[in-house]
Amino acid sequence: MEAGLRAACARVARVPTLLVACDYDGTLAPIVEDPTRAAPLPEAVAALRALASLPQTTVAVISGRALRDLAALSRLPSEVHLVGSHGSEFDVGFVDALAPDLQQLHGELVETLSGLVHRRPGVRLEVKPASVAVHTRSAEPEVARLVLESILTGPATWPGVTVTQGKQVIELSVITTNKGLAVDALRTQVSASAVVFLGDDVTDENAFAQLHGPDLGIKVGPGETRAHFRVSGPVDAVRLLGLLLHYRRQWLFGERAVPIERHSMLANGRTVGLVTPDARVSWLCHPRPDSSAIFADLLGGPSAGHFTIRPERGGLPLGQRYLPGTMTVETRWSGLTITDWLDTHPVNGVAEGHGHPLNVSDNQGTALIRVLTGTARARIEFAPRPEFGQLPIRLQPLGDGLLVLGSSEPIALYSPGIEWDIVSDGGNEIARAVVDLAAKGGTATLELRLGTADVGAHALDPDKRRMIIEERSREWSSSLRLPAQAREAVLRSALTLRGLCHEPTGAVLAAATASLPEELGGVRNWDYRYCWLRDAAMSARVLVDLGSIEEADRFLSWTMRVIESTGGHPERLHPLYAVDGNELGAEAVIDTLPGYAGSRPVRVGNAANRQVQLDVFGPVADLIAAVVDHRGLTPNDVAVMGAMVEAVERRWHEPDHGLWEARLPPRHHVYSKVMCWLTVDRAIHLGEKHGMPIRPEWRELRDTIADNVLTHGWHDKVGAYTVAYGDRDLDASSLWIGLSGLLADDDPRFLKTVLAIEAELRSGATVYRYLWDDGLPGREGGFHICTAWLIEAYLRTGRRTEAEELFQQMLDTAGPTGLLPEQYDPEAERGLGNHPQAYSHLGLIRCAMLLDQAR
Repeated sequence: MEAGLRAACARVARVPTLLVACDYDGTLAPIVEDPTRAAPLPEAVAALRALASLPQTTVAVISGRALRDLAALSRLPSEVHLVGSHGSEFDVGFVDALAPDLQQLHGELVETLSGLVHRRPGVRLEVKPASVAVHTRSAEPEVARLVLESILTGPATWPGVTVTQGKQVIELSVITTNKGLAVDALRTQVSASAVVFLGDDVTDENAFAQLHGPDLGIKVGPGETRAHFRVSGPVDAVRLLGLLLHYRRQWLFGERAVPIERHSMLANGRTVGLVTPDARVSWLCHPRPDSSAIFADLLGGPSAGHFTIRPERGGLPLGQRYLPGTMTVETRWSGLTITDWLDTHPVNGVAEGHGHPLNVSDNQGTALIRVLTGTARARIEFAPRPEFGQLPIRLQPLGDGLLVLGSSEPIALYSPGIEWDIVSDGGNEIARAVVDLAAKGGTATLELRLGTADVGAHALDPDKRRMIIEERSREWSSSLRLPAQAREAVLRSALTLRGLCHEPTGAVLAAATASLPEELGGVRNWDYRYCWLRDAAMSARVLVDLGSIEEADRFLSWTMRVIESTGGHPERLHPLYAVDGNELGAEAVIDTLPGYAGSRPVRVGNAANRQVQLDVFGPVADLIAAVVDHRGLTPNDVAVMGAMVEAVERRWHEPDHGLWEARLPPRHHVYSKVMCWLTVDRAIHLGEKHGMPIRPEWRELRDTIADNVLTHGWHDKVGAYTVAYGDRDLDASSLWIGLSGLLADDDPRFLKTVLAIEAELRSGATVYRYLWDDGLPGREGGFHICTAWLIEAYLRTGRRTEAEELFQQMLDTAGPTGLLPEQYDPEAERGLGNHPQAYSHLGLIRCAMLLDQAR
């Protein structure tokens, strides 16, 4: 099969909704002397059945045969739509019965044509509901000529009669129809994004004529055609259907999906990226972590962009690791080591603090540096696809590298000494190269520069630049007060949280990715590349506990700017914002991406930013209290804390959507009320310990909220605090009735709540956040943060052995480089959700520190 046809097949297989239609005789079934014995090739039936079983894929057979004969001969499964008589007979229920005048005309055609073919040996009349076909395949050529001439000069000229000529057949119909109109009708009904049509007959040209845009037409056999490509016969047509099935299935289900937890994160304080265990950069956004992706292979496969390096000989790597105390990732094969890290580079002039990720200024861009060392031959594929693969791009060799053309942002790849072969891939280009490291002295460097078109050499060599980056990272790491418990895992978690901090603004990401599924193949796919007040405050808080307050100070400054944007109404704060502090745009779906392991839709943006979540004030207040205990009170602390209490005063009594962002009507969530109590309690703490001005009514407010939640949050029949007032359903967040200090550790109500949540929501190594109906189909995994809460509850209630066991199980679920996504599936034993997740890592750190303190 020619390369162009294979490439076209791969392209059309990637559309959101695909219609595959084909002729029957000569395409699925070889042409035979006796038409009643024209059976389809078994492989054709299997291919059509498999295609029809795929989601967002419709399959139809459009034939000149009468529908009843087509169904009897083909014996195709019901999933395949059958269209007979060139489109006048549909099995899909939108053809009306013939009007009386058309019935009369049809009868006259039958009578006249019967007379014309009478005693004409080899000529066969086929009567259909709206037409009559005359077959001359078995007739002598002269007989066939005479019959055709008499029809064309006779009934074919009647008003209201439509004539269709094919190979040794002529059909007269009383309604206007052809295969092209049938294709258009099917296209409209299923809202197809593209159509693939295969056919061998003259009548199939009407269908080819209707194809446009991304559609693909394939002529089967010889003859003039309007189709884009040609195959030799039915056997090759079936091979093509099999290839289409392969590409479509791969696109829909992501058959090569790397387990989520096995991805390693790169970070430089400006953005984040993910690297697979075999050194494929599968995710990288630019210029901010909540911007569009330049590499989105993670969600869309190779066509959505990737940067791959591997040994020419193939084979799995020996291992992948972070260099100790850094965000530098090293992937090793025998004879080849790839070292990856994110740096910065000047965008406009000389960038301030270049190479120092904690001093990022606005005139710095991101640089992805990939250093190859060893003696092997390495194969490289560079396939940038800006805007999640939505922009067609070209690659232009220039000097010591390549320019990426077609994006609004300048992008360059510095690659000295590498000769690129640039090939087309469906409207985009890929740069490929093979590097012989032995011939190049054992090393080669690739530097992807985002935000500049510079392909010149850097003033510092890669080793020096990496040393600067890593020295800064190790200096920060050595300043932390790490617990003895799971020391390395805690350090890796701390570095991960630091990597999720956006240093130019102070925002903290909830996770590095968008739309990684909470259920494989499901619809629970959300964008977490934003700053949730709650998540960010909790992340900064554990870093304060470890001895680093710079992230908290930057985040609190960011929070103050967001509060000021409310115009003096902090109660109007949204749960989340873009990293620059602005409100998010509308949540959108990228239809052209199949999603991780076929999990669709792929969403960007997050509609939860419009919800009311009254719990967000508590974690911010708790963070302020921790920071002030660490370094004293500042005017900014007083302003932010005052705004938090003011927001609680105004709204604590209202129902809200809760921290889990279920798309359900608001309720009086227990966790939200507890966090409102916590807000006022932490403010009073600052007044009592640090002299922050507090109003007398704050103590009364704290007591009122406490009495309200303790009274109404308890469910007598369940014997525990539940998700919301009056609801029987349990929720892991209700553990905070004790974790917050609202109830004493030995209070019977807290003890009963821990036991109830353990019994219903714990499953092996994980804890589900809830099992109640949240209005979405499917079931998610257990939440690592909920597991951490139960570990803390075990410790508070004197169950240290259970706490240690569950903590070890939580550690065991991490990927090989120590990263945790949002969730864990205890049955499939794999990670789920966005990755790496701040919640998961802050939970791990908190548990390790508490286990240390409890010794």
